[in-house]
Amino acid sequence: MEPTVLSPFSAWETFYVIIGSSAAALTGLQFVVIVLGAEARSTRGSTVGAFGTPTVVHFCAVLLIAAILSVPWRAVSSAGLALSASGVAGIVYMVVVIRRARAQKGYKPVLEDWLWHCTFPLIAYVALLVAALLLQRDPPHCLLIIGTTALLLLFIGIHNAWDAVIYIATEQPRYPEGPPEKK
Repeated sequence: MEPTVLSPFSAWETFYVIIGSSAAALTGLQFVVIVLGAEARSTRGSTVGAFGTPTVVHFCAVLLIAAILSVPWRAVSSAGLALSASGVAGIVYMVVVIRRARAQKGYKPVLEDWLWHCTFPLIAYVALLVAALLLQRDPPHCLLIIGTTALLLLFIGIHNAWDAVIYIATEQPRYPEGPPEKK
């Protein structure tokens, strides 16, 4: 892009500062949730890979989208390429997550879990990829889709983190007289 031409990304700067910093903070909070729930059976084995780790990945994807769209690109196509790679990586990762969710034995997912942990994120990453591929043709509309996608991933992460906290709080073993003695 010519230095004298106004970047189509500049109008989105404040939006991405807000959601990017929120995603970064919530990523840290999810780490705290996992550490605090380390004794709960919900954090053992493949359950974390299917339901815990993806939440951090979604928050990091939002942070990455915000970073990509905050770079002073010389061409819209460069941003589109970076966002396309992010979309493809997200889609591939969701295939891995779906396989993990199906294979894990620690928890039997219900419809809500399949929607929030698998379907909605997959839709978001597909939307990111499509908008990124079309970004150079129609920046205003594609930037709206990308922004909506980033917000969707942020809300998915918030929902899933809250879901994990509730699950850990209600399913954690209760010790009436303290934890059992270690042998």
